[in-house]
Amino acid sequence: MRAPALMTLLALLACRPPAASDLRASERLSPVAAMSAIDAAGFARALAPRDFVFPEDHGAHGAFKLEWWYFVGNLDAADGRRFGFQLTFFRQALAPEPPERASAWAAHQLYLAHFALSDAGGGGFRSFERAGRGALGLAGAQAAPFRVWLEDWSATAAGDGLLPLRLAAAADGAALDLELTRGKPLVLQGDAGLSRKSPVPGNASYYYSYTRLPARGTVRIGERTWDVEGAAWLDREWSTSGLGAEHEGWDWFALQLADGRDLMFYRLRRRGGGVEPLSHGSLVGPDGAARPLAARDLELTVEGTWTSPRGAVYPALWRLRIPSAGLDLTVTPLLADQELEVSFRYWEGAVEVRGTVDGRGYVELVGYADPG
Repeated sequence: MRAPALMTLLALLACRPPAASDLRASERLSPVAAMSAIDAAGFARALAPRDFVFPEDHGAHGAFKLEWWYFVGNLDAADGRRFGFQLTFFRQALAPEPPERASAWAAHQLYLAHFALSDAGGGGFRSFERAGRGALGLAGAQAAPFRVWLEDWSATAAGDGLLPLRLAAAADGAALDLELTRGKPLVLQGDAGLSRKSPVPGNASYYYSYTRLPARGTVRIGERTWDVEGAAWLDREWSTSGLGAEHEGWDWFALQLADGRDLMFYRLRRRGGGVEPLSHGSLVGPDGAARPLAARDLELTVEGTWTSPRGAVYPALWRLRIPSAGLDLTVTPLLADQELEVSFRYWEGAVEVRGTVDGRGYVELVGYADPG
């Protein structure tokens, strides 16, 4: 989808998000197109490593075109019920500068949010979407005190820093209310926080993660509520152009291993086959020390697929090897169908890890269903 069409659809979604089933394939948003360099004039670019400043960098970076706050995690109830969750806030700039119009409705920032629950106890997978203007207090992001929100879906800090942090979202019989507390320290991904996605200067993002945050709270499905606890993961990125014309999508892994290590790796897929050599990740030790991973350090093979009832074919079983770290892992979805059918269709869900060490995690698969 070309960027002007993408912006038009985002604006329409901000007024009234249509049901995903109402969107024709040609109308769906393309996350690949949204991360391209089209219409980047006037926006800041991620060109070189920078000094991160906190708490300011937990908030919005309005000079850049695209940004997200990405929360995922695995939760357990006392009765053995297992849940996965996703709560993501996206900020999309329509223009580099605020509009000159005096209307309180005028906005040059749009927000999109996705909320999903995976219930391994028989409740299946549920996903929801909201969109809104960054005006009239309907949606926004601020650094001090930290808060990002879209109507009553929110991530809100309890004090002056980021943590502890409360996540809250509810929609159509499903609800999440969690407190995330301090676990491992922040990890700067890529080159001191600069995550290059292609050889073209500026096709990069600023990227940091909290790879293991203790989580405690409640999950509600229908009339039943569970007290839960587990571990969450926060990914933060902002950029103006992350991908090149040669890219068709990506596979992202966030794995929390039983020996205390955490693994992030994303593989950018090229059109026509092949993997972007700049694909990379990190292996975080129990003490929080991070070791960067290049594409050559990791062997990732797809050993099974799943065909969505909506038509897309996704990888559904992986073998992941890092010989230098003694890791030989098999990654399997907690539920086969964790496909979000929202304004862009993608698979994002909880996974099980087995092998030289067991674990849990989340995987995101983009570009298998919607046009790039």
